[in-house]
Amino acid sequence: MSINFSHTLWSPSDTVKDVAETLGISNLPDDVAKTLAMDVEYRIHEVIEQALKFMRHSKRTTLGTSDVGEALRALNVEPLYGYEGVANEKSVSYREAITGPGQTLYYVDDDEVDFERLINQPLPKVPRATSLTAHWVAIDGVQPAIPQNPLASDIRAMSVDLRGAQTTNNSIATINGSSDVKVKPLVKHVLSKELQLYFDRVVGALMDGSEVVVTATGDEKEAAVKQHAAALSSLRNDPGFHQLVPYFVQFVAEKVTHNLKNLPVLYTMLQVIDALLTNPTLFMDPYIHSLMPSVLTLILAKKIGPKPGHEDIVEDSQVTISQYSIRDFAASLLARICDKYNEIYASLKPRAIRTLLKAFMDPTKPIPTLYGALQGIQALGNEAVRVVIVGNLKLWSDTLYNRLLKSSSDSTLELEQLNKCLISALRQIKGQAIYPDQELTEQEIDRCKELVGDKVYELIEKLDDSQQVVHGLVDFEGKQVE
Repeated sequence: MSINFSHTLWSPSDTVKDVAETLGISNLPDDVAKTLAMDVEYRIHEVIEQALKFMRHSKRTTLGTSDVGEALRALNVEPLYGYEGVANEKSVSYREAITGPGQTLYYVDDDEVDFERLINQPLPKVPRATSLTAHWVAIDGVQPAIPQNPLASDIRAMSVDLRGAQTTNNSIATINGSSDVKVKPLVKHVLSKELQLYFDRVVGALMDGSEVVVTATGDEKEAAVKQHAAALSSLRNDPGFHQLVPYFVQFVAEKVTHNLKNLPVLYTMLQVIDALLTNPTLFMDPYIHSLMPSVLTLILAKKIGPKPGHEDIVEDSQVTISQYSIRDFAASLLARICDKYNEIYASLKPRAIRTLLKAFMDPTKPIPTLYGALQGIQALGNEAVRVVIVGNLKLWSDTLYNRLLKSSSDSTLELEQLNKCLISALRQIKGQAIYPDQELTEQEIDRCKELVGDKVYELIEKLDDSQQVVHGLVDFEGKQVE
C-alpha cells in the first residue's frame, strides 16, 4: 500500500527527519516520515479552521495570533505564549539571524531601553483612591434638583432621542402643531384626567339614580332616571375605558358589601356587572374571579333589603319580592359568566356549583339562602339540576324541608317562593322523559317518592303536569349521582 505525499510545502524527507535527528532519532524510515508529515498537515489544517471560526465570530477579516491561541485552547492544546495580537497598536517585527550554513533563525525585534533615561524620568501622578457615592435619580417619578442630576432646562434643550421621551405622530400631535408628544413615565397605574372625570360622572349618575329614584318625584326623578340609563348605556357600549374596569369591579364589590340593606343600590350593581359583561370591547377575563364574590353574595346572602317595618317600605311583602328578584338577576349573571368563561377557567363552574350545593344542604341556612342556591343551580342548566338537586333532594326533603314546614317562624310568602323555585327546577328536566304522556304506574310513583321524598312529591302531585315531571325524574334516575 503506497502512502501519498503531501501536496503542500511541508517536506516529509527534510523537515520531519531534521526534527527526528534533533530528538536523537536517526535513520527514520521513509514511510514513517510520510505518515507523520500527513498527520502534522491535518493538525495544522484543523487549527487554522478553528482559528478562522474565531476570526469570523469576532467580526474581523484578518487572522491574528489571538485566534490561533483560542483555536488551540478549543482543541485542548496549550497555546503558544509571547506573541502580540493584531489589536495592539504596534505591529510585531521580526529579524533574521544566520545560525549556520543554510540555517536561518527569525526572532522578535525587541526595543532597546536606555536605563539612564528611564531612571531620570519623573514619577507618574498617584491615582485617586476609588470611592463610591449614591444619589437619588428619581423619587416617585420626579427627579430631584441636586447637583448630580441635570437641570430641567438642560433636559428640555436636549434632543428628543437623547432625553428618551416617547414620540408619536397621532391626531393630537397634529392638532397641537408638533410631531413630538412627551409622555410622562408611568410609575403607578396613572389614569388620565379624562378617565378620572368619566369614572366620577358614571359613578355619580349610578348612585344618584339609585337613591333619588326612591325619594324624588317629578322632574328631579325623571332627570335621575335618564342619567342612570345613560351611564349604563355608556358602560354597555362605549369603548376606550378598559383601564377603568378594575376600578368598576372594586366599586361594585364595595357597594355590595356595605349596602346589603339597600335594594336599589344592589340592583344597580347587578346592572353594572351586566353592562360590563355585555360590552364587546372590554377584556374581562382577568376580572371574572373578582366579580364572582359579588354575584354569589347576592345569591346566597341570608338577608337582603331593609328589616320588616322599615319606614321606606309600604309592605313587608314588597321587600320579599324585591330581594327574590335580585337573587334571580344574580343567578342569571352567574349562568352567563359560567357559560362564557368556562373554557378559559375550567374550574369556574364546578366551584360555583360546589358553593351553591354547600348552601343548599346547610341546615342552618334560612329560606332566602336556600332559594338562592336553588335558583343558581337551576340557572346553570338541566344537567346541574338533574345531578345536584335531584341527586340530593331525598336527603334535603327529609331534613331541611320538613323542618321548614314545621317551623312557624318562617313566613308563608318566603316558603311559597321556595316551593315555586323547587317546582320550576323539577319542571326543567321533564323534557328528558322518554314517555311523558304514558300513565304512571305504582312502581313509578313509589320510585319518585324514593327520589324526592314524600313532602316534595305532594307538591308535584298538585301540578297540572305532574305526570310529565314524574316521568322526567324516574326515566333518568339511573344517571343521577347520589
